[in-house]
Amino acid sequence: MGARDPGAVKVEARHAGALRVHDFVARSRANGPGVRAVLWLQGCSLGCPGCFNPGAHPRDAGERASVDELLARVADLGAGIEGLTVSGGEPLEQARPLRALLERLRRRAPLSVILFTGFTWEEVTAAAEMAHVLPFVDVLVAGRYDAARRLARGLRGSANKTTHFLTDRYAEDDLEAVPAAEIAIGPAGEVLVTGIDPPHLGVR
Repeated sequence: MGARDPGAVKVEARHAGALRVHDFVARSRANGPGVRAVLWLQGCSLGCPGCFNPGAHPRDAGERASVDELLARVADLGAGIEGLTVSGGEPLEQARPLRALLERLRRRAPLSVILFTGFTWEEVTAAAEMAHVLPFVDVLVAGRYDAARRLARGLRGSANKTTHFLTDRYAEDDLEAVPAAEIAIGPAGEVLVTGIDPPHLGVR
């Protein structure tokens, strides 16, 4: 999907106390530096061709979770994780409750936050509701996925994506050191394949 006029970007109005969730993983090494919790939010209107996670696109799928519930889920992991990575779907289409979650998390725990969005930096900063999330983010990876410019390195799926270090917590070398993929087997035998260059196993 091509870039939109920033003034035309619309963020879905959702209840500030809840988020529509696609998946949550307590520990991952393939979604940012160190061991991280990963939250995939449900719903995306961008529909980039070749997206690895099309199951996260429908807005009426996934599960509704309160900000309180998600905050407790992340905070209870304590010193076992370095931070939280938020992906999707399109997280900034739930900007208001996402901001509430990240703001409260920052007050409660010294965790870093990495946020993936399909919106460009210009779109994010031009839309007040999305821009208000940025003070609670350490690294923003922005831009539509472009399969023709596939990169799969340094947390960027394609070369057109831009990385914005909003604090001094991480640098480019930290992102380059993140493993490209990860395969995890859950207690019930479910398989989770994730990362910036995941193998295609017909799952997720």
